[in-house]
This record gives sequence, C-alpha cells and structure tokens, in this order.
Amino acid sequence: MAKCILIVDDSATMVMSVKSTLEMNGFKVETAGDGEAALAKIKAGLKPDLIITDINMPKMGGLELIKNVKAMPSFRFTPILTLTTESRSDKRDEGKKLGATGWLVKPVAGPDLIKVIKQVLPGA
Repeated sequence: MAKCILIVDDSATMVMSVKSTLEMNGFKVETAGDGEAALAKIKAGLKPDLIITDINMPKMGGLELIKNVKAMPSFRFTPILTLTTESRSDKRDEGKKLGATGWLVKPVAGPDLIKVIKQVLPGA
C-alpha cells in the first residue's frame, strides 16, 4: 500500500509542486493549508506515515503543529520534515527539540526531497 504523506503549507503553489513530485513517486498525498487544518484532519482519523510542514503559517505554524502531533501517543514516532524558507539555526534547534526529524530549506529539488523521504520513512 502507498505511504501517505501530509503536506502542510499555506502556499498553494508549494503544495501543488510538492504534491505532484510525491504522487509521481507513488505516494498518497493529503494536504492542509495550516497547522490548525492539519491537526483537525489528524484528529478526524487521518494517519499519515510522514508529515511535511512549513514553519511560518497563519493560525498555527509548523513548530506548534510538531509539538501538538508529537504529544499524541500514536504519532510519537511519525517522522516530520520541515520544508521552509526559515534557515535560522535557533528555529532549526527548536524544531529538533520539538521532534522534527529533518529540516529542509526551500527550494528543494524533487529528487532531493524523495531521497530525504526515503531516508526517514521506512519502506518508502
């Protein structure tokens, strides 16, 4: 069965680009426009194998999303990648502390993204 990846980003262009790259590589993709929408989908029963989130978003940003998701026992070991324009090391350290598996700075080429996903997602 195809692995499910949840993309969380407030940029429709970014979501479209990442989604097409993932789908071309055989992944099932779900999307959310911000952390609040992503959390609502998860609480409604979505169980993604991997979450890719932006950091700076309206309503709920990526760091808060990571904190909320990692607080749920069934998602403790779910890998979360950040895909963001945010390159400051203090933000990156905070993300790692909260449970982010990896930190990617936009833009990321499709093959590079797939390579990272295969490293963090067993069986991808």
